[in-house]
Amino acid sequence: MQTEALKKLVYDIQSKKTETQTIELKSAENGCPTRLFDTLSSFSNQDEGGILIFGMDEKDDYKIKGVYDAQDLQKKVTEQCKQMEPSVRALFTVCDIDGATVVSAEIPGVDISERPVFYKGVGRIKGSYVRVGESDEPMSEYEIYSYEAFRKRIRDDIRVVENAKMQLFDEKRMNDYLASVKNERRNLAENVSENEILELMGVTSDGSPTLAGLMTFSKYPQTYFPQLCITAVSLPGTEMGSTGTDGERFIDNKRITGAIPDMLDEAVEFVRKNSRTKTIIDDNGKRADKNEYPIKAVREAILNALVHRDYSIHTENVPIRIEMYRDRMEITNSGGLYGKITIDALGKVHPETRNAALANMLELLNITENRYSGIPTIRMEFLNAGLPVPVFSVRHGEFKVIMKNGYHTESASLTDSIIEFCSVPRSRAELISFAGKSRNYVMGQIVAPLVESGKLKLTMPDKPKSSNQKYVKA
Repeated sequence: MQTEALKKLVYDIQSKKTETQTIELKSAENGCPTRLFDTLSSFSNQDEGGILIFGMDEKDDYKIKGVYDAQDLQKKVTEQCKQMEPSVRALFTVCDIDGATVVSAEIPGVDISERPVFYKGVGRIKGSYVRVGESDEPMSEYEIYSYEAFRKRIRDDIRVVENAKMQLFDEKRMNDYLASVKNERRNLAENVSENEILELMGVTSDGSPTLAGLMTFSKYPQTYFPQLCITAVSLPGTEMGSTGTDGERFIDNKRITGAIPDMLDEAVEFVRKNSRTKTIIDDNGKRADKNEYPIKAVREAILNALVHRDYSIHTENVPIRIEMYRDRMEITNSGGLYGKITIDALGKVHPETRNAALANMLELLNITENRYSGIPTIRMEFLNAGLPVPVFSVRHGEFKVIMKNGYHTESASLTDSIIEFCSVPRSRAELISFAGKSRNYVMGQIVAPLVESGKLKLTMPDKPKSSNQKYVKA
């Protein structure tokens, strides 16, 4: 870093008065901080690395205090860098700012094959950290394992499931699969027995079902893994815990089980059933129904969660979660990004596949294309629907997609319309008919907040639940 760039960065920090995902401040006026290991680890374990800045005091309004001795500070920071595994190589910059000496240490992110970087003094489990906002948090055992799994190419989808029985596999689905293998993989069509095909394709291992085989073909894989399922909820508000007009916490709540093809169909149907449908009349007077969420995109997102989730022993007790809020839907699965792919690169480059055998089985059953087209399809479907592009994120070993439904824009427009509609007193039935939405939505999400804010008044304020109650513009 050039000294001018460091000065600009320091002044920017003073202006914003905050540390960030990639900036950590250390006061070194009276000596070198003795514990830098957590930050050295967390910065090294993220792609963008990070910058340690010595000589600023966040506890004293981010004032520039300077460092005690720039040369000795660099020496002692380097000594701490050497106590990391692998060793951290910091790049230092020294400059004078407002009469005080400030030192920066740029910490590069290491390649994923070398992660996690940890403090040797306490070992990998206790010495590995991850950056969350402006803080350094210990890595979970699973987060550490995920790096190990990639580095060692551990294939959890083909681990053997003890006591699983192939007699409980769906016979028709298995026959369809074998026919597809023989048709699509011509080298397996001749002189290879069906049992050998199952071994070669990862459905079985030494005659016993693998986890991928179980999740694809078993009539009820949850016999062995009760939590390898989907929990789906539809909620009345925009936050977990908020209730509807009748005090209900959930509009719908379902545990979805079965093999992956069955869970996929049932989960898509759950979303469809709990989505609002908008009726649109085109210029020719023709009516068309528009789903709250593009169903094709919903299917791709749920399928991605089922195929690319982590199936290791660390996550087998964690289901996939679908949470439908009033303004958005969130789909969350265990397992962060696999390999060297980043969030920004999703859908732009071909990533490595965590569960290659499972993906291959579902491709041959025509459940998935297995051509890395899922996320581009999701984005395009939302763009074509005039909705915000979904947001993808990874935190604490979980991958989440957030799909927004345009609720706030639509709600604001409908709110203004209802206020004007109530220029004369209106009954509940008139309001619901005018809005063309459900009773819970109109009265709970639109009318109740308007009454609470004083924009609408009750004609019978002493009898708020009266069947003769009407609402009028304040």
